[in-house]
Amino acid sequence: MESILNIFIRSIFIDNMVFAFFFGMCSYIAVSKSVKTAMGLGVAVTFVMLITVPVNYLLNEYVLSAGSLAWLGEKYADVDLNFLSFIIFIAVIASITQLVEMIVERFSPSLYNQLGIFLPLIAVNCAIMGGSLFMQEREYANVGEASVFALGSGVGWWLAIVMMAAIREKIEYSAVPKPLQGVGITFIITGLMGIAFMTFLGIQL
Repeated sequence: MESILNIFIRSIFIDNMVFAFFFGMCSYIAVSKSVKTAMGLGVAVTFVMLITVPVNYLLNEYVLSAGSLAWLGEKYADVDLNFLSFIIFIAVIASITQLVEMIVERFSPSLYNQLGIFLPLIAVNCAIMGGSLFMQEREYANVGEASVFALGSGVGWWLAIVMMAAIREKIEYSAVPKPLQGVGITFIITGLMGIAFMTFLGIQL
């Protein structure tokens, strides 16, 4: 249980996709102008992450890794399909993103219109792909650990974009110097938040 808790907390605060690795910055910057829109995209990204990482974990463990096809017979024991990882992971992510897009369009047309092009762009959000690649690199013991990592990473990205949206709504009423208005001040705030999140490196679980 401690291991699961450690993975969850670490993926939210210490290995935050935005503040530690700056993954998914395109949609993070573009959609963080409104808390409501940021909440919607954050939930969508978390959902996609929670589905794709465990699915990609199972594919990696039972299809792609060296020797993972041994369950098909001895002649497949030496097969290594790791070179297909990128293609397979992207295909899974694109499929789940399409599903999310259809669900959002069906149940929340207003949110669908607000998110615009950034909803289908979840398919190429490097935070989503990064989750699958980190899962592969860290060699989690089972699909449960991979799922907890996915949930924590999604929650971390959601937390980052909602925090940024809340700050950006407030600075609309602030006297930001003209050259820094818009993206400039957003990058500065992101850097400061990244430094703030570094304080979580001292967490011991």
